[in-house]
Amino acid sequence: MDSQKEALQRIISTLANKNDEIQNFIDTLSQTLKGVQSQLSQCNNALENSEELLEFATRSLDIKEPEEFSKAARQIKDRVTMASAFRLSLKPKVSDNMTHLMVDFSQERQMLQTLKFLPVPKAPEIDPVECLVADNSVTVAWRMPEEDNKIDHFILEHRKTNFDGLPRVKDERCWEIIDNIKGTEYTLSGLKFDSKYMNFRVRACNKAVAGEYSDPVTLETKALNFSLDNSSSHLNLRVEDTCVEWDPTGGKGQENKMKGKENKGSVHVTSLKKHTRSGTPSPKRTSIGSRPPAVRGSRDRFTGESYTVLGDTAIESGQHYWEVKAQKDCKSYSVGVAYKTLGKFDQLGKTNTSWCIHVNNWLQNTFAAKHNNKVKALDVTVPERIGVFCDFDGGQLSFYDASSKQLLYSFKTKFTQPVLPGFMVWCGGLSLNTGMQVPSAVRTLQKSENGMTGSASSLNNVTQ
Repeated sequence: MDSQKEALQRIISTLANKNDEIQNFIDTLSQTLKGVQSQLSQCNNALENSEELLEFATRSLDIKEPEEFSKAARQIKDRVTMASAFRLSLKPKVSDNMTHLMVDFSQERQMLQTLKFLPVPKAPEIDPVECLVADNSVTVAWRMPEEDNKIDHFILEHRKTNFDGLPRVKDERCWEIIDNIKGTEYTLSGLKFDSKYMNFRVRACNKAVAGEYSDPVTLETKALNFSLDNSSSHLNLRVEDTCVEWDPTGGKGQENKMKGKENKGSVHVTSLKKHTRSGTPSPKRTSIGSRPPAVRGSRDRFTGESYTVLGDTAIESGQHYWEVKAQKDCKSYSVGVAYKTLGKFDQLGKTNTSWCIHVNNWLQNTFAAKHNNKVKALDVTVPERIGVFCDFDGGQLSFYDASSKQLLYSFKTKFTQPVLPGFMVWCGGLSLNTGMQVPSAVRTLQKSENGMTGSASSLNNVTQ
């Protein structure tokens, strides 16, 4: 009895499986039938259109008029071209296998077998001792914590900042990127040092991926930055930040702008004071609302023939450098420094409160150093750009050919007050380049000079 039940159970199970198999086959046939029926419908429509076109073509053969026959022929040609019968596949969309849908993965399999996995590069280490800041260039050097012959290149990122120490997560400036560096050091040259510091970080890259950033380092990049004090220039000078041009119309276009500034009382001057931590000068802009009325910002600060404009940054200590370039057709200009107390009618070099070199290209060409109304003619060619070096603590003011660093003249004195960069221009214009470190060549020349060049006491006592 039990054996008969087991046999019957097996028969029922087999029958049920067969039933499922038949149902699946019916579903497949149903889908196939739908495809075939669709194809059959398309073929029937194509056949009807083809028969109609064939009948029309046969009738056209009996047309006698050439023009009418040509028109009918063109119609037949167009309809034959667009006939669906020529676009149909005459193979039934029925198959007992899926080979026509198989994908060949042999190439992909071969590629996967040849893949090589590279480890993520470790973070490099920047060596501050090997980094160099000089001549408005920064050389950054780094090394890998361990040898990695899979490194392909490095990426160096840098940004300017006025904050010492570790870089802030949110700084006012974005990182600038230098990619595809093959070595373990890089030099950025021709920089304008208009911030106290620069942040640097580097990452290593192999052929597959870039590694983590190195710990960032901060390097000091301080230099003298100043603009021309537009609010206190001569009325006949047109001043814009680091450019000044003589304006015979009297600068009337600036009057409204200057009145607005005066009403706000926003006259500021920058002082360079000693940095308590490093002992090097650091720019710091401070309000000077308590200055004597004689030197308050106004458009009559200089008048008469004193076509003068001063810088907005007072030098109180340290060594500093900037450059000046005159327009080619400039007839007369002076470059130097002066005390804040320089009189409104005073010309640079004609008082004991100012030192300068003067270039005259009008009537006769002269090149001379001036101080306290004394003149020393300079037997050198006027350079295209003049470099100015001021050593406040050492009491030295030197002028150089900015390109060759040839010394033009050097004053030796003792500054008893803060000095301001000073400029005079007539019939022409000057442009400034600030944010510069003292060039290495100038430092070397200063060490070897030792007072051998002309000084203020050696100036000829010639009244100008």
